[in-house]
Amino acid sequence: MKDLKFINKIIDEKKDMILDVSHKIWEFAELPYEEVKSADLLCEVLENEGFTINKGVADIPTAFTASFGSGSPVVGFLGEYDALDTLSQEGGKTVKSPVKEGAPGHGCGHNALGAGSLGAAIAIKEYFKQNKKQGRVIYFGCPGEEGAGSKQFMARAGVFDGVDFVYTWHPASKNEIPSNRSVAIMGANFEFNGITSHAGSAPHLGRSALDAAELMSVGVNYLREHMIDQARIHYAYVDAGGVAPNVVQDHSLVKYEVRSPNVKGVNELFERVVNVARGAALMTGTQMEYEITMAFSDYIPNSALAKVADEALQDVGAPLWDEEDYSLAREYLLSYNENTLDEIKEEIAEIYGEDQIEERLYKPLDPIVHPYDSKNTSYESGSTDVGDVCYTVPTLNLHIATVCIGNVGHTWQTTGQGNSSITDKGLITAAKAMALSAIRTMDRPEIIEKAKKIVLKQNGGSYKCPLPDSVKPPIGKY
Repeated sequence: MKDLKFINKIIDEKKDMILDVSHKIWEFAELPYEEVKSADLLCEVLENEGFTINKGVADIPTAFTASFGSGSPVVGFLGEYDALDTLSQEGGKTVKSPVKEGAPGHGCGHNALGAGSLGAAIAIKEYFKQNKKQGRVIYFGCPGEEGAGSKQFMARAGVFDGVDFVYTWHPASKNEIPSNRSVAIMGANFEFNGITSHAGSAPHLGRSALDAAELMSVGVNYLREHMIDQARIHYAYVDAGGVAPNVVQDHSLVKYEVRSPNVKGVNELFERVVNVARGAALMTGTQMEYEITMAFSDYIPNSALAKVADEALQDVGAPLWDEEDYSLAREYLLSYNENTLDEIKEEIAEIYGEDQIEERLYKPLDPIVHPYDSKNTSYESGSTDVGDVCYTVPTLNLHIATVCIGNVGHTWQTTGQGNSSITDKGLITAAKAMALSAIRTMDRPEIIEKAKKIVLKQNGGSYKCPLPDSVKPPIGKY
């Protein structure tokens, strides 16, 4: 437990600075690829801590690396710091109250994610320095996770090459090393071009690009009946071709995203969506072009790292909540509608037992560390570009409670909790758990080798980016 005492001491000494970074990034609330202030702040703090900064990696202006030390082992931590559109909310307010109506907000907790990983990186730096140990720690500044991602571009550019293992975390409603996986995803813009005409006097001369987009939607709806349960298809209109109903629309643009448990499945399903788009263009006499804009590999937890991290997280323990934390969390919980609350009660019964429903509704913050379940290899329907890191280097993602039990992500409730004592305690816990996991992994080279063999089995010998080489980071275009 000597290492735990060291980690607690270092991170507690740096606590105010770490939390200040989280609070400032929360206030910046910058959208994907626009995180200039957030990235600059992290770089400034890391440089002051003695790290060497390399900005603009993988041709992404707000991506960077910060490294300290030399030799091996080489340990990495992933930081994210992008916000979500329209989710502005005052910190700690339990009724919807935007700081600025329609402005971005940290509805996925990436302000805390970036700051927690910062704390872990600084702790490992101090571990090397104060114990005169050889090794290197790298903080990877990864923008745009809520957009087209950055880690797949960074992996393709070799940014993670030479790293022995990587730890990261995500704000959550539970304290655990999750064993379930996330699905792969691919996104593209589909553009239809037709012929404009007077919709009243000469409709026969027009070829409607809007009709094509709508027929594509109909075709995809029928396709949904004939795909596996874990797959998903989402879409959004970007350009409907105009607002005048008496003009045949000669252009339209619609975004589609396709999810499936692995890259192979995504590619197969995506090609079927492309064929639907081709059919829609054929039916309407329009022209269709598509451009792939993003793709993430599936994330698979590295089981060798998971066993080490599970022990470390159990030793660190859950955040120590007080009555004020519980009271605030309870108000957020009660802000949900009746249907959502009913689902939350079912979730509580499943996780904690039916006899705990009332207790957890009154104190809706996870008070324990849930044991790692190696047998659970199911897929969640969400996606993350962390998947591309796990196909490059041994990688593990921790979950630490920063929001009330049953919290729904990508909501104003998440944004509000993101600048409160609840998230503050969670991110400090995450920093300690990741740092202790890293030290214990470094002390066990056989675990590192086992973790690397798992990656080789996953990727077949080398990382293969799910994006064509022609696809560049969509800076200013996504």
